[in-house]
Amino acid sequence: MNKTIREKIKHISKYNELLKLLILRDVKIKYRRSYLGYLWSVLNPLMLMAIMIIVFSNLFRFEIENYPLYLLSAQILFSFMVESTNLSVGAILANAPLIKKANVPKFIFIVSKVGGALVNFLFFLIALVIVMFFTDAKFSLTLLFIPIVILELFLFSLGVSFFLSALSVFFRDIQYLWGVFVSMWMYFTPIFYPVSIIPESYQGLYKSLNPMYWYIEQFRQIVLFSELPEVSSVLLGFIIAIVVLILGICYFTKKEDEFILYI
Repeated sequence: MNKTIREKIKHISKYNELLKLLILRDVKIKYRRSYLGYLWSVLNPLMLMAIMIIVFSNLFRFEIENYPLYLLSAQILFSFMVESTNLSVGAILANAPLIKKANVPKFIFIVSKVGGALVNFLFFLIALVIVMFFTDAKFSLTLLFIPIVILELFLFSLGVSFFLSALSVFFRDIQYLWGVFVSMWMYFTPIFYPVSIIPESYQGLYKSLNPMYWYIEQFRQIVLFSELPEVSSVLLGFIIAIVVLILGICYFTKKEDEFILYI
């Protein structure tokens, strides 16, 4: 298992130029023929946040301090996970012509999709800074801890992406089922509501079944309260991410030799 992961890392360093080109290609394609271009990556989360504030703050009237920042801090993390996995689920099928013609490590296409989503996430952070500025949020040195949370989420999303991309080669419906699943997952995640509305007797189960809870809570602890996340939360976040990544890589590696028969 460890040998497989080491081999993947060596391949990434060997094909780093190809990886950069694939990420750049995906980013350019996303904004091709768009008048606002990359500005959409900043405006999109802001507009979505505004709509959700109007709907949920008036409909449910949650007593949450700085609700715009509370909402956006979770929204951009969840959006990164959704975008990276949605792009990855069909990555092998989309690159079938290249896979058939060239001896390229197949996993590089998955890493490039998650990497491209990470580039878009950096634009989301600009939107977050704008909201922090206009809501008089505190800017502190704890913000330097944000890359740690992003790394946790990146590894988790990469693991899920490996699994989904391999599975979708054999079961094409996964691409559509995953879209339905993440929509349900969004409402199961405390993005626009506080965890306190969940009955206390069910909160332990609620948290244990939803890995995104831990990443979002860590991120909110940093940007909302200018505090470092608890060590136990960070350790748990990394454990979940690494376990999911290992399982995803193992499944992908086990099945990748069969891809050529189905693409």
